[in-house]
Amino acid sequence: MTHVVWFKDIHKDDVGLAGGKGANLGEMFNLGFPVPPGFVITADTYKEFIERTEIKDKILSLLQDLDVEDTERLQKIAETIQNMILSTTIPDDLVEEFIENYELLGVTRKKAAEQLVSAHEVFVAVRSSATAEDLPTASFAGQQATLLNVKGKDALIRAVRECWASLFTARAIYYRVKNQFDHAKVFIAVVIQRMVNSETSGVMFTINPAKNTEDELVIEAVYGLGEAIVSGEVNPDLYLVDKDKREIKKIEVKKQEWGLFRNEFGKNEKKAIAPEEQSRQKINGKDIIEIARLGKKLEDHYQHPQDVEWATEQGQIFIVQTRAVTTFKPKEEERAVAVEEQGKILLKGETASAGVYSGVVRIVRDPSELNKILKGDVLVTTMTTPDMVPAMQRAGAIITDEGGMTCHAAIVSREMGTPCIVGTEHATDILKEGEIVTVHASRGIVYEGKIEFKAEEKKEEALAGASEQLLTATEIKVILDLPEMAVKAAATGADGVGLVRSEIMIAKGGIHPAEYIRQGKEEEYVTLLKEGIRQIAKAFSGKPVWIRCSDMRSDEYRNLTGGEKEPKESDPMIGWHGIRRLLDEPKILKAEFQALAELHAEGLSNIGVMVPFVIRADEVKKAKAIMREVGLEPVRDIEFGVMVETPAACWVIEDICKVGISFVSFGTNDLTQLTQGIDRNNERIAKLFDEMHPAVLGEIARVIRTCKKYNVATSICGQAGSKPAMAEFLVHQGIDSISVNVDAVSTIRKTVARVERKVLLERS
Repeated sequence: MTHVVWFKDIHKDDVGLAGGKGANLGEMFNLGFPVPPGFVITADTYKEFIERTEIKDKILSLLQDLDVEDTERLQKIAETIQNMILSTTIPDDLVEEFIENYELLGVTRKKAAEQLVSAHEVFVAVRSSATAEDLPTASFAGQQATLLNVKGKDALIRAVRECWASLFTARAIYYRVKNQFDHAKVFIAVVIQRMVNSETSGVMFTINPAKNTEDELVIEAVYGLGEAIVSGEVNPDLYLVDKDKREIKKIEVKKQEWGLFRNEFGKNEKKAIAPEEQSRQKINGKDIIEIARLGKKLEDHYQHPQDVEWATEQGQIFIVQTRAVTTFKPKEEERAVAVEEQGKILLKGETASAGVYSGVVRIVRDPSELNKILKGDVLVTTMTTPDMVPAMQRAGAIITDEGGMTCHAAIVSREMGTPCIVGTEHATDILKEGEIVTVHASRGIVYEGKIEFKAEEKKEEALAGASEQLLTATEIKVILDLPEMAVKAAATGADGVGLVRSEIMIAKGGIHPAEYIRQGKEEEYVTLLKEGIRQIAKAFSGKPVWIRCSDMRSDEYRNLTGGEKEPKESDPMIGWHGIRRLLDEPKILKAEFQALAELHAEGLSNIGVMVPFVIRADEVKKAKAIMREVGLEPVRDIEFGVMVETPAACWVIEDICKVGISFVSFGTNDLTQLTQGIDRNNERIAKLFDEMHPAVLGEIARVIRTCKKYNVATSICGQAGSKPAMAEFLVHQGIDSISVNVDAVSTIRKTVARVERKVLLERS
């Protein structure tokens, strides 16, 4: 098993190997972003640790049937598990491997002129990186540990154990239970990264999370380490930058009397800022624009708004972390506009999470008071901490004395959709325990008493009209990988799921499909798939859910048990995967069909299936024969389709239709790269990758025409479907459904509605 992997060998899809932070750091490092060097102790290493030391079953038994709403009991169990991990000795062979790589990191470090750093002992940041953390729609701030300025072998090993233990903080346990993550299937990697000796640092959002707008970037900056921002103890400078023009729109300089800095012993300590520096701008205009440029580049790469941590050392800017912003919603989804109000304004602050809420004030001055927060109360505190998350979940609104829009309270409240005002300075002094207030977080105002806010009638009428216009003939579905996110995805109003990648569920199981077969554990594989697919099918009851059979390239899942036995191929992208492998190892395909057959027997008849990477009609015939072996008749009993990902499939589509299929779904990523001869993972030629290339569009149009002839439904599940230009082309061609990312449902539905109206007018 691989215990350590360096950034240069990690990419964004390696979440199962390196966790969310590790995968993103590797991705950025390989794209040339200014990321300090480092490596990751893999998630499977943690799994190996708890199994070899025989503490896994003890941990799970303590968590069984735990009522996470019982805060006192939750904290006690969390402390017991953490102490168990901290007191358990890591096997010697693992310790040796960790230290060897730490020493290599020291060798690569250039000594700073003002420091005498050992070639083998450098300061590092040790960060936890959970496999379910920092994923789009699954992010939650501050759950696991980060240890800064760690130096020396003993300190490193101690820090690794602390990161492992932090997987079982009260807040992390609470979050997993509430979001239906299985404790036994969430592992944790540990990032070891050369520490930036921060002169200034901060956080950047590539959208404005407070105003819910995407045309500007928000940058916050402080002297020293950025932990002072997250804790809310320091009010940071605020810079707003026009995203497209890359111009500074606003600068708010906040006085900073102290900062967190590394001392000569490697400890973080509060140091006073010189009086003449306290009210100065923390970073200059040139650096603001450069940080904004890096943020825009990250957003463009990930195709999603980003929450970025940055720092400077000796005039150089470093990016130390990025994650998806999971709380951004289109402007039209905001709460009603207030037009009638009366009452006394008690205090004002900064909007952290928009919304309006009235409730009873409960002031928390110490963690011991958290139990008094009942469901619907208004939580008032100096600043929230990660340990307060269970109480925050119960609160109807949150108000803090301190903090900016990137502090802990702001991030968590946006994740939960809870109205929140931060930086009021005096909330805990002015507000009274037990009084009723109205928190108008959208305006950053707290009113005395309960006030009703009515929606503007014209806006209601406009929204009603828009809703009618958004009834489209073309179905808009979602692409969904995480069963835990199914309920949230269904809430978008999508018409079904056009692609469920089974590989994500498989990776969470930790065992390669081929290994289940080798060990004669097909039933375990079937059960694993059923658990995940069932969750999605139930969330989308009455709507189609199309599952793609496994398509595991030989180089992508080597971290799974049995993955080391995978063949080494010169070009895995066009190698032994998809239907070609499934037919070579038919027991895998049969097990996957068996899972679907058993779910259909449970009454979940909305589940369909498609086979990937087809190039011949004969492959479809053989797949259908295997399905019949498990008692399902393709097309009659279950919707059965193929992925159109190869030019070959486009040219033999008529033969495939004659074999008998219910639908086809375009996988535009593979179809484009194979049509253009472009390796989509090759950065040098990535600029040539174009789903709108005439050859690709011609293939798609040909397939749609042929499928209409045979009454076969057509859909698209590649990332191109989330782009308005492609959506417009597909509607003109008469496609039946378009599958998009969850956050693109509203945008694409609008595009489709507009194009459909245009087509109707043209035809009339």
